[in-house]
Amino acid sequence: MKILFLVYHGFSAESGISKKIHYQVRGLRQNGHEVHLCYYDFDSSGNRCRYVNGHVIQNYGKGKLAAIRSRFQFDCIFNYCIENKIDMVYVRSFMNASPVLVRLFTRIKSVGIKSVMEIPTYPYDKEVSGYCLNDIVSLQIDKLFRNQLASQMEAIVTFSDADQIFGQRTIKISNGIDFDSIPLHQPKTVNNGEIHLIGVAEIHYWHGFDRLVAGMGEYYRKNPDGRKIYFHVVGWEDTRGLTNNGYQTLDQVANQYGIEKYVIKHGRLFGEQLDEVFNQCVFAIGSLGRHRSGITSIKTLKNREYAARGISFIYSETDSDFDNQTYVIKAPADDTPIDVSEIVRYIDNCKVEPSYIRQTVAHLSWKHQMQLVLEKVLNKSIH
Repeated sequence: MKILFLVYHGFSAESGISKKIHYQVRGLRQNGHEVHLCYYDFDSSGNRCRYVNGHVIQNYGKGKLAAIRSRFQFDCIFNYCIENKIDMVYVRSFMNASPVLVRLFTRIKSVGIKSVMEIPTYPYDKEVSGYCLNDIVSLQIDKLFRNQLASQMEAIVTFSDADQIFGQRTIKISNGIDFDSIPLHQPKTVNNGEIHLIGVAEIHYWHGFDRLVAGMGEYYRKNPDGRKIYFHVVGWEDTRGLTNNGYQTLDQVANQYGIEKYVIKHGRLFGEQLDEVFNQCVFAIGSLGRHRSGITSIKTLKNREYAARGISFIYSETDSDFDNQTYVIKAPADDTPIDVSEIVRYIDNCKVEPSYIRQTVAHLSWKHQMQLVLEKVLNKSIH
């Protein structure tokens, strides 16, 4: 099958989203499909361009008019589908439903090409809370047209438990794992009783890492001479989003409790540098604030990456792939400080081999998850 994988942005080496998209494309190709990756980016001269597999299919030019054209001119995508006999379009939603996109996918459907739309996070309305006017306006436009856009799809791909989204049936899958890119956890032996925790994310208010820092503060207040607990934070922190939504930054919480030296901020790390920090740590921190953006059930990429490494972790949302596993701790979905003593007891009493944790998610490869999508699209067509 010839598949156009469509995204509305470009890529960066450090972005987890960029890596995920490339893993999805690889998963489709591993299943024997011919995949054409279509994306939007700037060329070396600063022109705004639409690309497929590295080749420009439309150059919008430079400046404000070019920016406007790139938001309204999508004929190049339709023409590419026709000229290259594309069988299916897999599109990643960017919370950007509009009359122009409704028209594009109506035309695509009219010539017999099937489309499915992935919505990475659902519901997503509260995720733009506290952000700039442009984001808020874009969301309002999306609300007006997303049901019409969904009606042109064969299905909506979701990592939630929703049976329908915007009036369209869903295909429920898990975020996948690219095992070749994730090494097995090799924790270092610590003889002085210290416990090192790690959290990796582009930190937004819904990650709830402030709850973990507050929990550490409470732990040290009650146990001033107890075990030393360190939290290694890897990634960029969206301080504006935190404060605009009424939450404290990690530094503010740490300062409040006087535990600054126990919260170690590494910034963005990749490759061997990231592996080195992981191997210093014995336990990982998943999302602890999804309830803040109105989400109760989600299959996050981060949980799966932790499991693929073979490191135990804590999270607060509902995730059916892990809720009954013995190597996780489920935190309450509220804003109370995390009970760090519970994490300490778990680390002391529950010894799970990294290889075992990794084995439990072997079925979550992107090859398998993307094939599930295609099978469910084709089964609907057959019936």
